[in-house]
Amino acid sequence: MTVAAPSHLTARERARRAARGGASRSVPAPLLAPALIAVGFLVLPLVGLLIRAPWGRIGAALSGADATQALILSLWTATASTAISLVVGVPLAWVLARTSFPGQRLLRALVTLPLVLPPVVGGVALLLAFGRTIPFTPLAVVIAETFVAMPFLIITGEGALRSADQGFEEAAATLGARRMTVFRRVTIPLVAPSLGAGAVLCWARALGEFGATITFAGSFPGQTETMPIAVYYALETDPDAAIALSLVLLVVSIIVLVSLRDHWLRGGSLS
Repeated sequence: MTVAAPSHLTARERARRAARGGASRSVPAPLLAPALIAVGFLVLPLVGLLIRAPWGRIGAALSGADATQALILSLWTATASTAISLVVGVPLAWVLARTSFPGQRLLRALVTLPLVLPPVVGGVALLLAFGRTIPFTPLAVVIAETFVAMPFLIITGEGALRSADQGFEEAAATLGARRMTVFRRVTIPLVAPSLGAGAVLCWARALGEFGATITFAGSFPGQTETMPIAVYYALETDPDAAIALSLVLLVVSIIVLVSLRDHWLRGGSLS
């Protein structure tokens, strides 16, 4: 006997219930083998990292001066690049989502280009653009991380703004609220969960940035050597320390995924 979905449910909710019901069915055999291969390909390297981890030396490896400096540098530069991305990226996302002007498609393509551009190429471009004063300084680290990470926030923000119900904004404007007041008190709260998810992705991408950073900022311990760069050089001289540092970045990545899980399950837009 089949029970009909309540009539008051929206089409989206009925579709979600149907999808959940269908998820319990068995997997077709032709799909199972490729799916297992994909799982193995993605999971086995992480399992190997955990198996080979020198658990007895992790504390000593992470307490070293170079590792501590690299961790501190990575944390504050990733945070600074995320803050910059929020200040300038959210307005750009609004412009792309809510306005129309000649060359908009080209602008959107240029904004998202760092997502597909090889990071080393981005580092070379930054090196040529900012001359001889900024490169190889902590500021260069922040700039490189912002360059590669900001598109994640812009794409997330634009998608949220496009899908947001503009009725609340129109009501506020009808009641006499100025455009910036509507933006600050209506628009931003409406898309705040998506912006939060975009900011977390932006921060995680900045934390893991390597190519553009080492090209534009170099690798000077305590100045521009971030965690990914420290892992790269430690792998040549002290593999155990490299594994320990890698585990720190792995833990951060897991925390990011867990924090975004509810957003994804709610169907939040990340693109």
